[in-house]
Amino acid sequence: MKTKICGITSYEDAIDAIDSGADALGFVFYEKSPRYISPLDAKKIIQKLPPFVEKVGLFVNVDAQIVNSYIQESGCTLAQLHFEADNELYKQLFVPYIKVVRAKNKEDVLKYSSEYRLIDAYCETYGGAGKRLNIEWFNGVDCSKIILAGGLDSTNVSSLKKYGFYGVDVSSGVEISHGKKDPIKVKEFIKNAR
Repeated sequence: MKTKICGITSYEDAIDAIDSGADALGFVFYEKSPRYISPLDAKKIIQKLPPFVEKVGLFVNVDAQIVNSYIQESGCTLAQLHFEADNELYKQLFVPYIKVVRAKNKEDVLKYSSEYRLIDAYCETYGGAGKRLNIEWFNGVDCSKIILAGGLDSTNVSSLKKYGFYGVDVSSGVEISHGKKDPIKVKEFIKNAR
């Protein structure tokens, strides 16, 4: 499974994740998040990173202009959209993006099934808040285009291998505190996801 370490706020955490084998890093451009980072601060980290690592900007309830400009300004390579948007917004994006499904029930995991998408647990606040999805919802589902998030850590990620998820996304499960990663937890998570 591919791995994304989300909520990166420092160069040290970014390079630790890359050195541990992370395929992608997440930068939270949502000001109400304790892991918020400005596009300019994200750029300072991103411009020092090695190539071939996906740099993902996370957005909540913004318009296409903000997504386009923040991705361009920060140097991110992909936008992650944590909100329901109309088709007009998607047409206005000139950057690659991935939709996020905030799943409330089993039917939600089938949304956008022809596309790569990230599926997270629904909660009132944005981001899964470490809340775990009911894994049984994925029984019999083609998970090859799903990136799973929500309540994951190094102790439970290896149990997901049988589902064939494209990838996994973790934030709070590898942290010492909001926005500060634990390099040992990051390394263990990535090792167990492989």
